[in-house]
Amino acid sequence: MKLNENSSKPLFLQIAEIIEDMIIDGDLKGEDQVFSTNQLSETFKINPATARKGLNLLVEKGILFKKRGLGMFVEKGAEKIIQSERKSHFFENFILVMLKEAEKLSISEEEIIKMIKKQEEGE
Repeated sequence: MKLNENSSKPLFLQIAEIIEDMIIDGDLKGEDQVFSTNQLSETFKINPATARKGLNLLVEKGILFKKRGLGMFVEKGAEKIIQSERKSHFFENFILVMLKEAEKLSISEEEIIKMIKKQEEGE
């Protein structure tokens, strides 16, 4: 777990993304307790308000929930919420951009598929 201080992405978003990654990777599962605001602020040497903002963002998305006096926990089904959101982001920011560029260059669907398969075979 590491924050990129040189990134244009705000630290609270990076905190949220790190926790999301841990859920997708299976390091955190439904009903598991996540780091406290204080643990995050100490680990990353950031203001507790920044850590809290990252956690609250995940609560708003339905990925985490609060248990009064106990802390934050992973919602059941959080992995599906994250995957759905990230698939949508991937489509909008990569696939659509690629298809627009392919259209400009007159690259056919078949050519795109060949390029992808060629890359897969090269690995």
